[in-house]
Amino acid sequence: MTLRKLALAAVATTALSCVKQLAPTPPGQPRPYPLLKETEERETSELTVKREDVEIDTREFERTPRVVATGETPLVQLSGARARLYGDAAGTKGFKVDNFILLEVLDASGRVLNRSAVGFSENVHMGREVVDSVGPRSFHFEPGQVDLTTRLPESEPFQVRATVLDYSGVGRVTDVFLVLEPGGERQEDDLRGQ
Repeated sequence: MTLRKLALAAVATTALSCVKQLAPTPPGQPRPYPLLKETEERETSELTVKREDVEIDTREFERTPRVVATGETPLVQLSGARARLYGDAAGTKGFKVDNFILLEVLDASGRVLNRSAVGFSENVHMGREVVDSVGPRSFHFEPGQVDLTTRLPESEPFQVRATVLDYSGVGRVTDVFLVLEPGGERQEDDLRGQ
């Protein structure tokens, strides 16, 4: 092989390896994004950072919740997928949270599009807004039980920011992943006949 052929082969190999690294997830494959890392259980009184812009509608406990953990996805796009929360990247495990996860959906410019709460909580207020609850009022969630699809933009890029908040007893969270699964297109036919 000539030196020129060797150089061309090296360039081609390098180009192919770069393409593989930059290639998106193949169509039809789930796209998992880590949202929260497991945080050990801690007494509420040990949590020193408060989320001052959030108020809990409670008379028995602290009204301003304390931050247990935070996390966020990169900028992603739904692209016809269904978006659910899981406890692992494979989408086989559930997750636990005490008290709740405040989810904020942001557009590409960082503007908050909507908020929702997942977990066991009294009403959550941010200013005059009452934050919608998504999924059952619980500390434990089955795999994929929390579906965020209707809370996300259909065709625009977005980011999900998560803050685990606690206002009584202990705070904790297990690993949480946002998994975008193929076949989640919103169809008008879904509402017919109901």
